[in-house]
Amino acid sequence: MTIQEKDIADHGAVIGVRELALSAAGAAALRAAVRIGVAEVLEDDPKSPADLAKALNVNAEMLARLLRALTQHGVFNETPQGYAHTSTSRLLREGDPNSLKYYVLWVTEPWTWELWPHLEEAVRNGRGGFEEKYGTDFFSYLHAMWPESAEVFNKAQTELSRLANNAVAAALDLRGVGSLVDIAGGHGYTLTSLLAKNRDLNGILFDLPPVVADADPRLREGGEFASRARIVGGDCLQEIPVQADVYLFKNILEWADEKSVRALRNAAKAGHKDSRIFIITNMIDGSPEIKFTTGTDLLFLLNSDGRKHTAETITAVVKNADLRIVNRQPVNSYLHLVEAAI
Repeated sequence: MTIQEKDIADHGAVIGVRELALSAAGAAALRAAVRIGVAEVLEDDPKSPADLAKALNVNAEMLARLLRALTQHGVFNETPQGYAHTSTSRLLREGDPNSLKYYVLWVTEPWTWELWPHLEEAVRNGRGGFEEKYGTDFFSYLHAMWPESAEVFNKAQTELSRLANNAVAAALDLRGVGSLVDIAGGHGYTLTSLLAKNRDLNGILFDLPPVVADADPRLREGGEFASRARIVGGDCLQEIPVQADVYLFKNILEWADEKSVRALRNAAKAGHKDSRIFIITNMIDGSPEIKFTTGTDLLFLLNSDGRKHTAETITAVVKNADLRIVNRQPVNSYLHLVEAAI
């Protein structure tokens, strides 16, 4: 490497470190744009910051600065006529079929900014320490103290389920299965898809009472799947009071390992000798979205002493629950299915 090439490489490294150190600005800008509703009012034709500001009732100069920052990340495009949508900014619209509006809000909620400064302490101590700091577990605190954020979480989970839904339904071989319980299944978006694909399947949606209180109308009395669906409120870390042929844990076993083990044991206790357990998870090993996966891994460390799994760690969790793995396969480019037997 010549001196000139080294200088160029060093300069690139300097730029990279500076941008990474300021990456919180990008997250904050994205959240502000979603909260203000920029993507919702911007239609097919470009609009000036002044026109957008008038429609949104915000300060035009500050909005222009926000938009200028977001265009550097491919969110919106600046044209001579004003700002226009990009494929990225369209994902911030609630009506988009691939919307990530609520996911963006979820990972930038005010509590996340409270937790990130504790990462150094977590690395030093080996624990996120949420319960020690707040006096209870994360999800109990979330529902008690940040109910609006809890609702954002449920909507974000529905968005993520929608993106992977067809692949999940195709990956789960439910031929001959009479009943399936979706553990911590949120509002039931995944369960409705499985019921639609498997006409002989009976489904149970199981989650915390405040969550299932707002379950998908298709699962409720008078709904499309009501005759084949039950809605049960409860806490899988305490008890799973439902016997079924299959217990589905989709993107759930990402708490502290001891809690994941407890939930699996509760499923095994509730099931019969031939019951199966399906675990769907986004594993770090070979992830094509490694920045997303490893970033989420650190956030889970801080809010629940949890993790994004590797093949090694999910295998250890299953074995510690006294279960055995009988199959492991990809679901799509970033999700994996692990099947365990009782």
